[in-house]
Order: sequence, then C-alpha cells, then structure tokens
Amino acid sequence: MAVIMGSGDYTFRVEEQWPKLPPDVALGDVSAVAVDDKDRVYLFNRGPNPMVIVDTAGNFVDTWGQDIFKDAHGVYVGPDGYIYCTDWGDHTVRRCTPDGKVLMTLGTPNEPAPYMSGRPFNRCTQTVLSPDMDYLYVTDGYGNAKVHKFTRDGKYVTSWGESGSGPGEFNLPHAICCDKDGFFYVADRENHRIQIFDGNGRFEAQINNLHRPGGLYLMESAGETVCYVGELGPFYSFNRRAPNLGPRISIMTPDGKPLGRLAGDPPYGNAPGQFLSTHSVALDSRGNIYVGQVGMNSWPALFPGEPIPEDLCQVRKLVRVGAGAQAA
Repeated sequence: MAVIMGSGDYTFRVEEQWPKLPPDVALGDVSAVAVDDKDRVYLFNRGPNPMVIVDTAGNFVDTWGQDIFKDAHGVYVGPDGYIYCTDWGDHTVRRCTPDGKVLMTLGTPNEPAPYMSGRPFNRCTQTVLSPDMDYLYVTDGYGNAKVHKFTRDGKYVTSWGESGSGPGEFNLPHAICCDKDGFFYVADRENHRIQIFDGNGRFEAQINNLHRPGGLYLMESAGETVCYVGELGPFYSFNRRAPNLGPRISIMTPDGKPLGRLAGDPPYGNAPGQFLSTHSVALDSRGNIYVGQVGMNSWPALFPGEPIPEDLCQVRKLVRVGAGAQAA
C-alpha cells in the first residue's frame, strides 16, 4: 500500500525503492540535492561517488567528482546551467559543467580562513546566483557567520553578518535561496529562523516558529512563490523524542504562513513516511520533492547502540498527487 504524506493541495506519495543505482555506484550521506531544467536530479553525497546524477524515475545517468571533492555540503543548479558545489570539507565552492568539468574554484582547497574571522571560507555551506546572474552568494556557516557576495567571475565584493541572534546575525547560516525579485532567504539554522535580505545584505524580514531549518527551496509557479523548509529534528538527548519538532518538511508562503507539513508518526526513522534528517530539499518541474538525508550522521544519535540499517535511506522522493500535481 502506498504511503501518503500531507493533505489537500500538498499531498505526496512516498516513492519507494528510489533511486535505482548500479551495484558499483554507492551513495553516502546525501548532503544536498538539486534538479536541473531536464529534471535530472543531482545527489551531492559523502560516499565514494560524490556526485551521482539520476533521472526522475531514479535511473542512473552519471557520476563524477571522485578526485575533486572532500566532503559534500551544498549543491545548486544555476540559471546559467552550471552546477555549483559547496564543499565544507576543503572550504571551497566550485562551478562545474553538468558532466563534472571544474570551471572556477572559490577559496583555496584545504586552507580555511581563521575561525569566525569573517573571511571566506571556513566550512561554507551553500551557494546561489542572483536572478540577473551577475553575483554569487555563499553562506559560510560552520566556522563563520557570514554571507559572502562575489561577482559571477569570482571577484570578492562584500560580506554581511556576524555571530549572534539579532537581525542580520547568524548562528549557522546553513542554506540560501533567491526569489525572482532578488531577495535572499537564509536558513539561520541554530537560531531557528529564516532571515530575508536584499542583494546588498540589508535585513528585510524573518520567518520564525521553525525548528533548525536546514534545507530550503523556493518554488515559483504561476506568479506565486512557495517556500519548502526541511526542519531538522531534535538532536540533544534530552529532547530527541519530543513531538512536533521534526524532522519534517514545512511548506509555507514567503512570509511564513503555513500551507502544509510532511512528517511521519513517529517522525524519525528509516521506514517510508519517516525522515532521519531533512538536510536538503529540491523540487522538479512537476512539484515532486527530493529530500537529501545525512542518515549515517543522524542514526547513531537517534538510535544509540542500534546498528545502522543496510538499507539506510539517504534520499527520499515524494511524488505530488491530487489537485496540486503539475502536468507533465
């Protein structure tokens, strides 16, 4: 029997046995997912094949990056058709062709900026282009508290943010998206919010009432924007089993009005309809959701002492059904 999540316009069927990879193409934790204009899905992961590409049915297309990446964190398919890979392990951002040729590298591999120095990069997390494709923006989150702005050809422009909890301050800027009007949404994970800025870093607004937002995706269709947020569940031992905190996918308007929510019961687990971690979120042209999970990292904390399942789910596909489904 199919497993259904959500309700109303935001109803999804869990696609089981997805993706379908050859035996010699192993996945590690899928830190990031992205979808291109041909609905090919890029699985940026921490296994022996850092970039694995599949079609929407989950059929294997390609793999690359074996001699390039150290530790995957963020991936973004730009409107220019290039793939922007943010590697928190060697503190770089690389612009790649869809078949894996590196065209540009921001940062010096394996040479991080000093911790909380504000200089690029110390364990950077995600990259996005401005709508006019003139500028690149990089969240620098684990060893910094910044968003860095570069020209598209890699020239540094400016940075904003510092450690803290006030407007324009960050406690792990984990993901970044841009809407069609040039406003940037930053998942300020450990401050439990999304902050919104203009292209020069001016604070505009924030969305509260979230729990550790890690994955972030803006879906624009028919003139409307919908925000999909992967909320990571409780991680500390004292609240790990607390209800109503995730892991889950929350769906909302750009100003934070709830539209839907996808969560299991219990929310955490390896079974269809459950999540281990909602680290990254992306949608294809039909409104199907892809969720990258860092299950190898999450399992020992969620289930201490229990062996990691051989069929650990590293990425989930949720097929949109009902009134909200998009035509092919």
